[in-house]
Amino acid sequence: MERVTGLGLVRAYLRGRRRGLLFTAAAVVIFAAVFFLYRIPLDPILYAALLSACIGLVLLGLDFWRFFSRHRVLLQLRQNIAHALDQLPEPGDLLEADYQALVKDLLQKGARREAEFRQGLQELEEYYTLWAHQVKTPIAAARLLLQTGSGGENTSGLELELFKIERYVEMVLQYLRVESPSADLVIRASSLDGIVRQAVRRYAPLFIRKRISLEYEGIDLDVLTDAKWLGFVLEQLLANALKYTSQGRIAIYLDRDASHTLVIEDTGMGIAPEDLPRIFEQGYTGYTGHRERHSTGIGLYLCKRILDRLGHTIEVESKVGQGTRVKIGLAAPERFLE
Repeated sequence: MERVTGLGLVRAYLRGRRRGLLFTAAAVVIFAAVFFLYRIPLDPILYAALLSACIGLVLLGLDFWRFFSRHRVLLQLRQNIAHALDQLPEPGDLLEADYQALVKDLLQKGARREAEFRQGLQELEEYYTLWAHQVKTPIAAARLLLQTGSGGENTSGLELELFKIERYVEMVLQYLRVESPSADLVIRASSLDGIVRQAVRRYAPLFIRKRISLEYEGIDLDVLTDAKWLGFVLEQLLANALKYTSQGRIAIYLDRDASHTLVIEDTGMGIAPEDLPRIFEQGYTGYTGHRERHSTGIGLYLCKRILDRLGHTIEVESKVGQGTRVKIGLAAPERFLE
């Protein structure tokens, strides 16, 4: 809105008071007609009209000055409205008070959204910085294998480093997708056994390399889910189990005490009790994560976000030095059954 000055300001003022002015004009016409019909002497009428006009002009002038002052203050506040909202003039009536309250609410919501946006950008920057450092390690290892000429002799080592790079790239892509409100979900009945076997096949080389045994006998169960997203969650949980298990086994089975609950159990180093309540927080690594220098604190956060969107649940039980048990509740969510 452009600045209004001079005659335009007067017109704006009169336009805002037109109802009152029209009422006053109508009252003058009515009184004049009544005085004329009753033949009241003209001198006292003119005297009273003159006094009323003088008082009215004074009041109108004061009201216009108040209108002009408020207009000027509001123009000044437009230059720094985000910082000087408390300097708004006192509302003249209830309606003005409601408008000021509305403006304050809108500014507060805008400030909250800006803060959330900035926090999201900061989290993305931190994650991409960490991801870049992570992906450099397998790239450097692969380059070293090639430079030393041991790529052909140690093909499995080179394949492992390439697998790590591929996994890190997939993780950053999934991070972007899960943070997007338009994340694609294709919910349909899927074979849980097929999803598990695909995840296990992906990590079979790591099982062999680390000499970790796998206990899995197959699962005859269909679940209502998105196979791609659930598969990513299972792969991430297997990656964590393999990372923190140096010897022993990893077992995948259905919980006997809870229907439609998949369990991934390992015999790894476990999670400290004080860390368990925070393991799904973004960027939280805890004591176990600090021991593993390449831990990002993103994996379990992504798993929780994805499972929440799928309508599934996740619980973690763990004892330090004995292992970890992750339970995924796969019962069909009500919103997908409607």
